[in-house]
Amino acid sequence: MLKIKPGDIPVPKFQGLLQHAVAPRPIALASTVDANGNPNLSPFSFFNVFSANPPILVFSPARRVRNNTTKDTLENVLATKEVVINVVTYPMVYQTSLASSEYPTGVNEFVKSGFTPIESELVKPFRVKESPVQFECRVNDVIALGSQGGAGHLVICEVLLVHVSPDILNAEGMIDQHKIDLVARLGKNWYSRNSGSALFEVDKPLEKLGVGVDAIPAEAKESGIFSGNDLGRLGNVEKLPEKEEVNVFIEQLKKDNPMYANIEQWSKAKLFQLAKDFLQDQDGDPMESWMILLYAAEKAS
Repeated sequence: MLKIKPGDIPVPKFQGLLQHAVAPRPIALASTVDANGNPNLSPFSFFNVFSANPPILVFSPARRVRNNTTKDTLENVLATKEVVINVVTYPMVYQTSLASSEYPTGVNEFVKSGFTPIESELVKPFRVKESPVQFECRVNDVIALGSQGGAGHLVICEVLLVHVSPDILNAEGMIDQHKIDLVARLGKNWYSRNSGSALFEVDKPLEKLGVGVDAIPAEAKESGIFSGNDLGRLGNVEKLPEKEEVNVFIEQLKKDNPMYANIEQWSKAKLFQLAKDFLQDQDGDPMESWMILLYAAEKAS
């Protein structure tokens, strides 16, 4: 049996060991506001329920290992003592991953991830409309667990109000685990889900910053063709292709496949569907879909 003491290996490797071994972990998509009311949204997999009476949820925003800085979520809960914890389901997992990008302070992750903010009733932070269960919470305490990179902060949250979508309930009025289709985190890029294929991967944005769902043409977002996960995958690319790249790609499509010979005559809706089709391959390159989207946008201008 291999024996490893904390300190025997670098902190990032030890953190990875913990995350791979203590899994799967539920995900708290935490919505907060700063002292001036500016919103922030970020997911945390160091999260669980700790008590029913009083109802207590606990999550932990850790200090960054690489530079020992703290996250906006921590600063916000210390300042306001309020948070909304939204559960994460499979249809919203790619947008949730995008919300974990380390955008600069002041950037609204609701906008970047494409989630819909809705007002809470008892606390200031917004709820995430796409989440089927939302917990409005008062922060009772924040306990620092250390002062070095990787140290967590135990945020102890008392649930004041729960919002539950009727769509996930069974005939007895309880949450149906198949209908809710929760996802959980494992190590590295791995996730698991309640139904369907148990294990899947989502590229985690660490130091790169995705262009965000707000970069997607409005007509495409409003077409109803793309799912939340589609939008999340598109928003996670680091840079949009140049016009010349788009033209070369479209010409190559026409040359390689006769079905695209008259693509310049296609409607925007048909082009959006084609971009969607290119996204269906989980191992595919979202940049190809972006080529088609930008081609459609150019046609509309």
